[in-house]
Amino acid sequence: MPEDRLVYSTESGRITICPTCGQAYKNCRCEQPMGPTKKSDGIVRVMRDRKHRGGKTVTVITGVPINDAGLSNLAQQLKKLCGSGGTVKDGVIEIQGDHCEKVIGKLGDMGYKVKRAGG
Repeated sequence: MPEDRLVYSTESGRITICPTCGQAYKNCRCEQPMGPTKKSDGIVRVMRDRKHRGGKTVTVITGVPINDAGLSNLAQQLKKLCGSGGTVKDGVIEIQGDHCEKVIGKLGDMGYKVKRAGG
C-alpha cells in the first residue's frame, strides 16, 4: 500500500476503495510489487566467507544488477575463470575458494563498479 494514499476527504468522508483498481485497500494489489525486490546501489560487492560452510572458503558476489538468467551466465563465466565450482542462490553468486582478486578484475573489465567487502 502506498505511504501517501488519500485516507479522508471532506466531500465523501473516509476513503476505503483504491481509485485505480476499485478494490478495497486491504485487497488492492495495484501499487505493490510482484515479488520481493532488493534495492541496489549499483555497486557489486565481492567478499571472502567461511561462515556455515564447515570451514570451507567461498567467494561471495552480491549486488549484480542483472536478471536470473544473466546471473547464472555470469556465474558460469566466473567459475570458468577461477577453475572451480560454484552456485547461484537468491541473487548471490558463490564461487568455491578464495578468488576475490580474479573476480574483482574480471568484473571491473566487464564494466561493473566493484568493491571488496568484508576486509
